[in-house]
Amino acid sequence: MKAPSKIWLIHALLLAGFAALGLHAVDEPRNNFRFAILGDRTGGAQPQIYGRVWREVDLMHPDFVINVGDTIQGGKDESAEEEWKAMRPIWARYNHYPLYFTPGNHDIWSDISRRLYEQESQRPSHYSFDFQDAHFTVLDTARARELTPEETKFLADDLEANKDKGPKFIFFHHPYWIGLLESETQDFELHRLARKYNVSHVISGHGHRFVRRVRDGIVYMEVGSSGGQMTSGLVRGEGFRDGRFYHWVWANVKGGKVSVTVKEIGGQMGEGRMFKAEDWDERGPQFEIDDPALSIVPET
Repeated sequence: MKAPSKIWLIHALLLAGFAALGLHAVDEPRNNFRFAILGDRTGGAQPQIYGRVWREVDLMHPDFVINVGDTIQGGKDESAEEEWKAMRPIWARYNHYPLYFTPGNHDIWSDISRRLYEQESQRPSHYSFDFQDAHFTVLDTARARELTPEETKFLADDLEANKDKGPKFIFFHHPYWIGLLESETQDFELHRLARKYNVSHVISGHGHRFVRRVRDGIVYMEVGSSGGQMTSGLVRGEGFRDGRFYHWVWANVKGGKVSVTVKEIGGQMGEGRMFKAEDWDERGPQFEIDDPALSIVPET
């Protein structure tokens, strides 16, 4: 009989050692899905942009859609109900996809507007959900502009209860993390929790520009405008390189891996550029933005 190879013997000994220690291989998450992320619609909604974004999303057939807040213009309790009502035909047209909402400051500014938001979105102002083995936590920064102690506790409890899920995503509207990540310490509770529980992405909106930062393997991303005005940035001379362009985001999750593609809208309001999110860093786009050959087709 042929003697077993040394490699086989080493493998067998390692397995025996793991078994003796009570260790076992970590199973790869059973994920294979795609979802779309919509940026702010309001803060001065621009005609037809939001509808165009939805048409492009629909062509990709996502498993679900999630936004980063600011769906209605809001600000006045007396007109909020009509503003939500005006959105219903769009959602009815695309109701074959689950839609998850994140509350923005244009959505919730008072107790009345909060009740309307929860009624129309059919979600509480903070909540979480699973999709296959992945976990999503949606938080409410609509009025506080950052995570309050209540929201931080909800996040900590939720991540602890779902620590075996993966990958994990955190959504909330205000990207208060931008300044904190650029500080010297980077020691703040959100980042500590994200690091402790192996969060993959923290995703916000509000600023109407695309921003991406990576710290300790955690991707922080501000999804820009999917219809909200960008006048203030454009007046300052900002453009695509500064993250000022109408877009939406496509995420592909396979196992524990997350691939993200950013899609600029085409037509008169954009040039239809696409790029991998990792090709955008703190200096902006790390590709030739005028070279159409560098456009990519997002994985489906």
